[in-house]
Amino acid sequence: MRAGSSGAAWAAVLLAAAGAWGQTAVNAARYGFNAEDATEALQAAIDSKARTVVVPYMGEPWIIRPVKLRGDLELIFEPGVLVLAKKGEFQGTGDSLFTASGVSNLVIRGYGATLRMRKRDYQNPPYKKAEWRMGIALRNSSNVLVEGVRVESSGGDGFYVDGGENITIRNAVAHDNHRQGISVISAQNLLVENCVFSGTSGTAPEAGIDLEPDTADQRLVNCVIRNCVFENNSGHAMLVYLRPLKRTSQPVSVRFENCVARMGAPGMRFEDFHDMAQRGSAGMAVGAAGDDGPQGAVEFINCTAENTGKEGARIFDKSAGGVRVRFVNCNWKNPWVSAHREAAEPRAPVLIQLRRSSITSRPGGIDFEACHVYDYAARPAVVVDQDPDYPGVFDLRGLITVRGPAGARVRLGPRVEGVTLQVVEAPR
Repeated sequence: MRAGSSGAAWAAVLLAAAGAWGQTAVNAARYGFNAEDATEALQAAIDSKARTVVVPYMGEPWIIRPVKLRGDLELIFEPGVLVLAKKGEFQGTGDSLFTASGVSNLVIRGYGATLRMRKRDYQNPPYKKAEWRMGIALRNSSNVLVEGVRVESSGGDGFYVDGGENITIRNAVAHDNHRQGISVISAQNLLVENCVFSGTSGTAPEAGIDLEPDTADQRLVNCVIRNCVFENNSGHAMLVYLRPLKRTSQPVSVRFENCVARMGAPGMRFEDFHDMAQRGSAGMAVGAAGDDGPQGAVEFINCTAENTGKEGARIFDKSAGGVRVRFVNCNWKNPWVSAHREAAEPRAPVLIQLRRSSITSRPGGIDFEACHVYDYAARPAVVVDQDPDYPGVFDLRGLITVRGPAGARVRLGPRVEGVTLQVVEAPR
């Protein structure tokens, strides 16, 4: 049984950790690593109250049942470590691999490490159907840093943030998760940076990221998603769904910067997609901010969506009088590469949709600043899609330049008000 890494490198890790925290570091394997079930050793190391807990590479996985995290902790996974959910466990519908609840001052660092659950097991009997078996669940926690880890095949979300403030998730990967790569229910001062969210598939919404409060007293304040890639997710790549929030809720401030959404691999063309069952939805989606919904702004800055399953951008059931949606220097290329034979919506690069007039009677309130559409098909670049009673579209501003066989076509419908949006053809 290996107690952990040896030599100068291991000593340096311990000394650096001890210096950073002012207390000692402990090696989790010294609490009795068991290759068949390492839960007790890992939980004991965490419960030891040492400021730093190092999970060493043992040459075989750390097989665990659900583990609870505490505050004032730095949890370090060595490169190459595989933490694996124990087969047959996680029967509870909310059993997560790691859970932090009501803690503060928590660091999880795992460059080169993988945290893996057993999604396909949980999708079948004898497991009860559920979508809350998370990889890392952060509940009402503050001053949290998660960096470098790869979270795979959870029975819910790779990362889950429900409440708290001052949370950073950086240089992480969430792949092949059941519901979302990451769900943000409520947060203040959240930074998600340099991450990859890919392969989400299992139960709706199946997004790369979903920012979606549950109640009106929750908040999305100063949430920044920066330099992230969203690949091959079965739902929307980037989704902000605001229906639970009200005019009395705190104003929303969500900002995507320098993000990319795509199906397939970089550089693929429309004709390279042959899988008729391929899924995927919009690259950027904002919805359900009603007439009595929140104020504030949702912004996409320098973002690109290419080869998306459905639209490049979809704004649905969003009131012109509520939260502002801004696209600045955004690019939408080759939408609708997935067949989606059952889809009833128009196949447009940018779709403004009113699905439920009970949410808003004045859809709109969108800015497009120096945006571009690159399309392979002869169709309108922007389409407004509504029920037959058609209340119209309101307050669209900005400039979209289009390169494609249809030129600068739009379909906004018979009633527009306060619309100064220009859609122009790119110079040849």
